[in-house]
Amino acid sequence: MTITVEPLTRHIGGRMTGIDARKALTPDEVKAIDAAMAKYAVLVLPGQDITDEQQLAFTANFGPFQDGANSTERKQELRLDPAFADVSNLDRTGQKLARDDRRRMASLGNRLWHSDASFRVVPANYSILSGRIVVTRGGNTEFADMRAAYDALDAATKAEVEDMICEHSLIFSRAQLGFEAYKPEELADMKPVRHRLVRTHPTSGRKSLFLSAHIGTIVGWPQPEALAFIHDLTEHATQEQFVYSHQWTQHDLVIWDNRTTMHRVRRYDDLNATRDLRRTTTKGDGPTAEQVGSIS
Repeated sequence: MTITVEPLTRHIGGRMTGIDARKALTPDEVKAIDAAMAKYAVLVLPGQDITDEQQLAFTANFGPFQDGANSTERKQELRLDPAFADVSNLDRTGQKLARDDRRRMASLGNRLWHSDASFRVVPANYSILSGRIVVTRGGNTEFADMRAAYDALDAATKAEVEDMICEHSLIFSRAQLGFEAYKPEELADMKPVRHRLVRTHPTSGRKSLFLSAHIGTIVGWPQPEALAFIHDLTEHATQEQFVYSHQWTQHDLVIWDNRTTMHRVRRYDDLNATRDLRRTTTKGDGPTAEQVGSIS
């Protein structure tokens, strides 16, 4: 089957056909996906009716798995294998989460612009999200191209951000929503980590902004000034011309590169409609910055 990619927007996103994620990929198919990811940053593979086992096998073609996908739940509380991030509104019995359910409260952070696992010392490369049950109203996933956003900065701002180091933590993003219901072991696991604000993609060579709601400060800056600056950058980076909004169809498989994109989910009626999406994530090659201390 011939592999084809149709661009979805001017800057970001491609619709790929000719890949069957249920089967073992050939080396050429892996290379084709990697090459398309370097170009488009987000790929939509429609019609991929896969099992959990098949998704795990597909993901393994692109690197080691990122740990800590479900950082707010103990293993015995998980609905899915720990290798998955459970992007659903269901508990382990298959019932919809109550409005005040702790997991639902924590998952509302997915409505903020973010990069998966930027709160880890070694952040994520690819995220692979399978649409098992989708909703017909709301629930779109939006992707912002951090390469195009970087390119559109003026020369003075590019020089200013070139060597900036930011600190990331889940605590920072969830604090924006007033969520503070952490377990002691979670607080120990959520200490801020440092990342460069400007990264260079190893394949394309393009620079991009490494922004995320998980950012809580810029090293060496007063926190209020840092957050105001990050807010301005995020506002710039998520302008309509840089964004692709994906409306889910059942069995879509969507892959994105966390090094070159941010994303968020849009609100849907999660108290009445069922939505079951399952994400696997690959781990990056290493830290982006030296880990020296953290803020209190």
